[in-house]
Amino acid sequence: MKNCFYTLLVVITVIHWSNAETFTPEIGKRQLSASLQVIPYDTIKIKESFRENDIAVNEYLTDRLKPIRANFKRINSINQWSSIKKKDIEGESAEGGEAVFYDQKGRLEKMTTRLYGEMGQVLTEYYLLNGHLSFVFEKIYTYNRPMFYDVKAMKENHDTEAFDFKKSEIEENRNYFEKEKLVHVTNSLDCGAPFSSDYIEGEQKRISEAFQKLLKLRKEK
Repeated sequence: MKNCFYTLLVVITVIHWSNAETFTPEIGKRQLSASLQVIPYDTIKIKESFRENDIAVNEYLTDRLKPIRANFKRINSINQWSSIKKKDIEGESAEGGEAVFYDQKGRLEKMTTRLYGEMGQVLTEYYLLNGHLSFVFEKIYTYNRPMFYDVKAMKENHDTEAFDFKKSEIEENRNYFEKEKLVHVTNSLDCGAPFSSDYIEGEQKRISEAFQKLLKLRKEK
């Protein structure tokens, strides 16, 4: 239970723009640091969803979630967009990042944000259905070592590993919205305990606030 709670705490803390923190490694465990460093956008990036089906991990709300999953597949299968606009995320996030807005035939279909840190990065994909938030897919990568930690640094510190993107710990959260209400949440590192109503309410507030900030950023010149 302690590890489960810690995992959820990391998810909530890292993704929130105004209170993001860096992942800092220790051998055998993780801890959060109080500061973040900007990583250039031309470094390794988490791949966005493309031509992917959502994973149905259980039968809960299967019928209700079908339209959400179908919409996710439809949008992430689009090859050519009418408009793609990128904006830096500044002020709200100490570590830096970018937002991307995808429009098709005058309608906003999808938004993404990327947050960068010395010890990890977060990609969040927002999918809209009929103009309303429908699905939010969060991908969190925690690096095995800082990006600057090369073979030389490894040897100097008598370590056994250098930075290797392929060795990142990966966590995925899927959030399903129906009529702007969060109705279901799945986590790839689920510890087995069901999510409480308080947790669902907290996640809805967090995600909805981030979503509204993105809509506001999109309108800014």
